[in-house]
Amino acid sequence: MAVTARAQDDSLFTLQKSISGNISSFAVDNLEQMYILSGNGQLKKINEKGDSVAVFNNVKKYGEATLVDVSNPLKILLYYRDFSTVVVLDRLLNMRTAIDLRRSDILQAGTVALSYDSKIWLYDEVQNKLKKIDDEGKVLQETPDFRVLFNNTVQPQNIFDQDKLVYLYDSIQGFFVFDYYGALKNKILITKWQHVKIVGKYIFGIDDAFIYRYNITTFRYDKWPIPAAITGAKKVYFTANRLYVLNDKGINVYGFR
Repeated sequence: MAVTARAQDDSLFTLQKSISGNISSFAVDNLEQMYILSGNGQLKKINEKGDSVAVFNNVKKYGEATLVDVSNPLKILLYYRDFSTVVVLDRLLNMRTAIDLRRSDILQAGTVALSYDSKIWLYDEVQNKLKKIDDEGKVLQETPDFRVLFNNTVQPQNIFDQDKLVYLYDSIQGFFVFDYYGALKNKILITKWQHVKIVGKYIFGIDDAFIYRYNITTFRYDKWPIPAAITGAKKVYFTANRLYVLNDKGINVYGFR
């Protein structure tokens, strides 16, 4: 795996560096540290300087990891949807625990996310409920059945815990916004976006033509035509002022204004 720095220019999206290698997925924490899942089953943590600072070599024990949550650099989540298992790692990528959700009668969780208090949010697709569990899999709280709350079945692809609210994103219906007690506070009618990420007061996402940035507080959004280099990307990941793009060759990191 190689990290290559690039010179900056005056364009809106400026290529800053590239990381080459056999990369299947990645995530970036709030310190701009990258967590890279390689095709051979390794999770590597790379700091801002491009140095490898930690490695977890047992990624494929439970099959293919479908999600990496690094919203808290001290507690990393790996989610294995096919095995209904959440693996919890510490900041050095040592395994702290593995949670078999089936033991908590959660047979099919669509997605998971770390909560503000280091617990775990998940969406139970069988019971149609948003739930919070601890590291032992104990259910701490849950919403009523969404089929009772809403007219249509909700199928969230993402959960975000941000600024004392929990956001569930269903690309067909939009964002469902809950407080920490499970009460519905709002709905944001943003649909058909991919690679969605909430960063502070902004929701980022893309469709086939544009990159979007929606301001949660002012209800306004900016959009930019998708650069050719991003077209067909495997994964796009947003931070406050950077855009990370995974393609067949590796990851390109762009700064943007």
